[in-house]
Amino acid sequence: MKMIAATRNRHKLEEFARMLEPLGFSLVSQEEVCPGLEVEEDGETFAENARKKALAIFRRTGLPAIADDSGICVDALGGAPGVHSARYADDESEGHDDKANNRKLLRELEGVPAEGRGAAFVAAICCAFEEGDLVECQGLCRGTVAFREEGDNGFGYDPLFLVEDGRSFAQLTGEEKDRISHRGNALRQLYALLKEREAAKTGEEK
Repeated sequence: MKMIAATRNRHKLEEFARMLEPLGFSLVSQEEVCPGLEVEEDGETFAENARKKALAIFRRTGLPAIADDSGICVDALGGAPGVHSARYADDESEGHDDKANNRKLLRELEGVPAEGRGAAFVAAICCAFEEGDLVECQGLCRGTVAFREEGDNGFGYDPLFLVEDGRSFAQLTGEEKDRISHRGNALRQLYALLKEREAAKTGEEK
């Protein structure tokens, strides 16, 4: 099944493809079919933003679209940066790239001990087939925020997010990360829901 992936993030597209292409989905980047389309991510939840992006791509192309919104929610910061994760350092003169966001997070957690640095990565995914035909799910991965960046793989907050074995997301291989990550968990849910949807459609056609 051909789907438009509503992201310009190369790393995120690779994660989508790594999980979905072996399951029979053919992903096309939104830049290939609707370059320049901007969607304001002003929802109050990850799910709202994912839904908004998927529907925007569907309305522009008429093709099924998949979108996600994800971020890190830190317990000591009351769940921040949350939906603002990608632009967490917007108020800083250095901008809001990954390095700037990570530096701000470390500053906000200065003085917080290891036992108080719990956090969760959250990913909401929406697949839009029609205006009223949406498949949605959400995945989560618990961990802690490190005191410094560790590892060279991954992107975003990956170098700061430590999992149970003490490694950061950026120290895991792609396959290791997929097995436990928020996006991996959400994509597995999505696949199960899509299988149920297809089975229901097949039953209706009989």
